[in-house]
Amino acid sequence: MIDYLEEIFSTLKQNKLRAIMTGFSVAWGIFMLLLLLGSGKGLQNGMEYNFRGSSTNAIWIHSGETGESYEGLGKGRRIQFTNEDYDMLKRELAGIKNISGRMYLRSSAPLTYKNEFGIYTITGVMPEYNGIEILDMQQGRFVNRLDIDNYRKVIVLSQPIVDVLFKDEDPMGKYIKAGGVPFQVVGTFYDYQNQDARKAFIPISTGQRVFGGANRLANLAITTASTSVEENKQIESEIKSLLARRHRFSETDDRAIFIWNTLEHFRQAQGVFAGIRMFVWVIGIMTIIAGIVGVSNIMIILVKERTREIGIRKSIGATPWSVIRLVLSESVFITAVAGFFGLLFGMGVLHLANMVLMGIAEGNDMVNRMFYNPSADFGVAVSATLILIAAGLIAGFIPARKAAAIKPIEALHDE
Repeated sequence: MIDYLEEIFSTLKQNKLRAIMTGFSVAWGIFMLLLLLGSGKGLQNGMEYNFRGSSTNAIWIHSGETGESYEGLGKGRRIQFTNEDYDMLKRELAGIKNISGRMYLRSSAPLTYKNEFGIYTITGVMPEYNGIEILDMQQGRFVNRLDIDNYRKVIVLSQPIVDVLFKDEDPMGKYIKAGGVPFQVVGTFYDYQNQDARKAFIPISTGQRVFGGANRLANLAITTASTSVEENKQIESEIKSLLARRHRFSETDDRAIFIWNTLEHFRQAQGVFAGIRMFVWVIGIMTIIAGIVGVSNIMIILVKERTREIGIRKSIGATPWSVIRLVLSESVFITAVAGFFGLLFGMGVLHLANMVLMGIAEGNDMVNRMFYNPSADFGVAVSATLILIAAGLIAGFIPARKAAAIKPIEALHDE
């Protein structure tokens, strides 16, 4: 083994510039492959970061106005969701995990605590809503079923509201006023999608009773037990059919209600990034192939320059396989060493970029929404290593065959 390495080093020393330039092309190919894959991963992570505050299998249903006449009713009718819509969907819709209605109190219900005051979005929800919009609970709990049934005046605040109203004071158990009505703080949270979001949640039954909401709902949200877009689309169709019958509008009316299927858009985004990854692999491998051609060329030149040496080796008993092994060893050595430095440099650049982005993102969450944790995982490193070994073997194959085919007499005669 040591003899082989000494021989490889001795051969490459005689062609230093050629070997360095060829090795650089291989290293650059691996470096660009990792950099492109890491960048693609960063974009994909940024997309997934945008979805992290909401279940990926959620369906959001918003009311609109009818866009066409139906059963003697004119177009332009406003569709108003109510608690009965919630009850109907919960009762008749199969394959759902969570369902919640929502109502909003905005400027009509400012929050006050002692001398502090602020106007924030207050949303009335059901307990299941915490399974639809994923919240990072910091203290206490979310709205529960007893709160709904007993019309409790309790409130759950986002941490930015706590920081404004309570300063350094512990908010748990304290009473704040929403629209002049006392509510007890039972929990605090961070919003995964936007940690600066200033919003609060109350039991929807309390909001409807205290703030004159009657039985009206602004919109509905559902999570399904399905992980396939097809099944989710089927549930979406069933939702529209049920609501169309209840509110008497045509199922073909696209303006009566608006449905946002999170899973469908999430899968579409994943498909886009799968295509990007495939494109990156093609570009990276094409770059590596350019390096392979360079390695193959230098090995052909080395074989030509060592024709006499190979002839002498064969004349004293060297087998064709030993000659092939020698050439392949040199080829694999060049690609492996150059590729290793490209791999190391690529991983280092990605790590440095991730550290810089983390520093920037501490003060600007928008960065994470666009580009988050660019990295090349262990699987990519293993794949790159296998590509390097394969590249070395491919690059050395033709020169090795040429070397093995050299006839001792012809080699000595040519010299």
